[in-house]
Amino acid sequence: MEANTEQTSALDELKHLIRTCPVIDNHAHNILRPHQLKAANLLTITTEASGDALEDAPKSLAHLRAVRQLRKLYGLPQDADWAAIVGKRVELLERDPDALMKKCFEGTQTILIDDGLDSGANIERWSWHDKYTLSPCKRIVRIETVAADILSALHQQGKLPVGVAIADEEACSLAWVTFISEYEHAILDALDDEAVVGFKSVVCYRTGLDVQIGRDIEVTEDGLRSFIRDYLPDCVARNFRVEAKHVNDALVISVCKLIAADQRQRGISKPLQFHTGLGDNDISLLDSNPACLQPLIKHFPTVPIVLLHSSYPYTREAGYLATVYKNVYLDIGEVFPMVSRDGQEKIVRQALEITPTSKILWSTDGHHFPETYWLANVQGREALEKVLCEYVEREDLSVPQAGQATKDILFSNSNSLYNLGLKLGEGQELATRTKDASTETPKTPQTQVYSSLEINAAPSDVCASGNGNGAVASPYDGPAMDVFFTRHSDVQFIIVQWLDFLGTLRSRWLPINSFRGMIKAGSRIGMTKGNLGTLQNDHVSPVCDPVGQVMVEPDVTSLRLMHNQVAGAFEKSSPRTATVMARLVDEDGKPLQLCPRAQLQKYVDALEHESQIHLLVGFEIEVIFLRRRPRRTSSDTSANPQEPDDVFEPLDTNHAWGTLTDEQLINAYPLVTTIATALTNMGIELQTFHSESGAGQYEFVLPPLPPVQAVDVLVQARQCIQQVAAAHQLRATYHPMPFPGIGTAAHAHISLNSRTLETDELECLEQSFMARVLEHLPGLCALTMPEAVSYGRVIDDSWTGGTWVAWGTQNREVPLRRVGGVGGGKGSRWELRCLDGMANMYLALGAIVGAGLAGVRSGAVMTMKDCGANPTKLSALQKHELGITQRLPTSIEQAVEALEQDLTLAQALAPGLVHHYVSIKRAEQEMLDGMPELERRVFLIERY
Repeated sequence: MEANTEQTSALDELKHLIRTCPVIDNHAHNILRPHQLKAANLLTITTEASGDALEDAPKSLAHLRAVRQLRKLYGLPQDADWAAIVGKRVELLERDPDALMKKCFEGTQTILIDDGLDSGANIERWSWHDKYTLSPCKRIVRIETVAADILSALHQQGKLPVGVAIADEEACSLAWVTFISEYEHAILDALDDEAVVGFKSVVCYRTGLDVQIGRDIEVTEDGLRSFIRDYLPDCVARNFRVEAKHVNDALVISVCKLIAADQRQRGISKPLQFHTGLGDNDISLLDSNPACLQPLIKHFPTVPIVLLHSSYPYTREAGYLATVYKNVYLDIGEVFPMVSRDGQEKIVRQALEITPTSKILWSTDGHHFPETYWLANVQGREALEKVLCEYVEREDLSVPQAGQATKDILFSNSNSLYNLGLKLGEGQELATRTKDASTETPKTPQTQVYSSLEINAAPSDVCASGNGNGAVASPYDGPAMDVFFTRHSDVQFIIVQWLDFLGTLRSRWLPINSFRGMIKAGSRIGMTKGNLGTLQNDHVSPVCDPVGQVMVEPDVTSLRLMHNQVAGAFEKSSPRTATVMARLVDEDGKPLQLCPRAQLQKYVDALEHESQIHLLVGFEIEVIFLRRRPRRTSSDTSANPQEPDDVFEPLDTNHAWGTLTDEQLINAYPLVTTIATALTNMGIELQTFHSESGAGQYEFVLPPLPPVQAVDVLVQARQCIQQVAAAHQLRATYHPMPFPGIGTAAHAHISLNSRTLETDELECLEQSFMARVLEHLPGLCALTMPEAVSYGRVIDDSWTGGTWVAWGTQNREVPLRRVGGVGGGKGSRWELRCLDGMANMYLALGAIVGAGLAGVRSGAVMTMKDCGANPTKLSALQKHELGITQRLPTSIEQAVEALEQDLTLAQALAPGLVHHYVSIKRAEQEMLDGMPELERRVFLIERY
């Protein structure tokens, strides 16, 4: 009896997961605009039939089932007929269309939208759908639509031979070359477009899936002949629709070649979707069998290929291809709601017959009507629930295995394949029950006993067993790791790295097999707690306690190639290496309260879950490139006594903000462009880069990202910059004042965003957030400007943010600048200017977000007014009227004291964090104060 109760409870949890897990809809289309939405024929939502054939649709099981479900959606009685349903729908669209949309898109994380089905005049823009999804939607580019648009434009420009002009063979050849060139440029642009996550071909509809593979010259010549013979004669009458066998094949082959080349260059592949199987009456059913694609699949093994629409009725054939080819995936979409309940369940079973659940993707093929999305998700979840629960009852699957399959199919597989970088929402984890049914204590599924790699252990102790506390869940995103190493199979070593409290990048280096074994086993790296209290030179602080250990847990989603070029004799044989950022956890796998990275994520999650606000952060990397110069000695009689006894000199001096002088062009431009290229090759896209005001000083601007990811990318980008500089025998430093004069900052741009809050609601919360940041800014400076030299940079009247606690719109003389709106959205972008490159950015940003979160929670009121002038130019009365009454610290000692005395800030942050940091910081300052000035400066330049 107890076993039955446990089984029932476990199945109930599985059903709950299937019904509520957010979906990544990997293929759908745009919603019609309001007028068309009310006027279009709703009968088409359950059938591909059109014209006269549509008259029989109401007799299909798919239609009759949809009718019953639509009654529930619209709140109609069970006996409501089709006319009542259509009438109620029009009423809802006129009264509150937004409510209907929200209901229909409920539970959708994001949609990958093929916007090539209809013209823009009839449909909403793809990004319009963002308002109804949990994450922004992305584009799927339909290659045949791209081709038709280009050909139409060429015709309008008089460059496309039509009519009698087809007889001019030279003109036709020129038109073909021009067309293919512009087509490939359009595909390359889409590959560079972050909003585009994949491509789609409907060659199935046009000339069939048996794409003819051949040598480049053969494909080109066959394409040209088909272009002249089959396409040009009636292209205008066909509205430039491409339906000529070898032309269509050339389009597919071209996009495959470009995707493969992009993969070789960047290590990232954007998938190519193919319509397969199910379609309307202009499709050749025989030629829509995905088996026809086998030669293409073999020829382009690095191009991910998605077989859409369950390939119905060829689901088994598609499942076979997805099983035996690494680059093939099976999408189970469109059959919901186009097929009967029994048919849908059979399709799911056929998909699962041999296909790994890691190769199955979810989609709705929703189009035109929001109800198509809703029906597909409702019916798809029902079919998945029926099949998976039966497999559990028959003991083919355990409950945790069925739960993992659910998350993979509905979310994780598409997330990895399309490189979306999304996070499955908390609360979707499936729990199992303990034997003690009375306590009903949840346990995490798929438990594994882990071992640890000891940082401070002797070689014989490496990979020693864990802490003996029993089984814990594997903390790693296995699919993300698999995707990375599939793309970068030549990686030999992994550097697991994390920032300590003083911003020193600590690391452990692992051979690839050791790292992959650790991830597979759910292991972590162990290190003594004493490492949490050491200085840059490993001297100890008062909080250094070597008793006990903490665990280093790599976040495999942050895996990134390391710049591969090094200076010296080993340059040509430098092994391929990747870096991965890590969090610190305790021996039970819980985030450590003294882990700045984990605490930052905690605050970010709380802000999103409690207030529906998601943060984006973009960093400016300011860096100075230095040459090392020989040190003068007392016996060096040739030295000029007037020359400063210095170790470093700037790379260039004929230099100012935004300039490119001859000296810069020769010395710096090759360096900074090499850096930009290296960052791009690592997958880090710069927004811009340019010279800054100081000698040898340059700035690289990173894109806005979620906070933890933003800092991960910042650390890896800064690391790359220093590595490229080192390869050129230079030192790149983020020291705030390596020379007197112009300082070096690390400004952070922060935006508060929401898809659900109205503009005034978001602005109110934004003001509460920033009010608390300003209130605690003196104490925060100990974290954001953590060294004595930091305070020589921040002075009045120098564009460095000034010394008054204030904020202002487009005011660079205050520490918190309001920049303006974010991409036309609701929120604003704020620039924190009292921040430099010596800070541990996880710690500094975490404290800022923690303070802001406390302000949002308490409803803090922004009493300080927008300062539209340089505060130093204002009278005391004027400053008082604006609420400007406090100054920033002028030294690290004042900042540390302000932090120590700010008990409210300490309460907003992790318990013990402020005490721990202050203890380390005072020990560090004591060490640095004992050094001569030049030695201290060199010490810091070499480390930051």
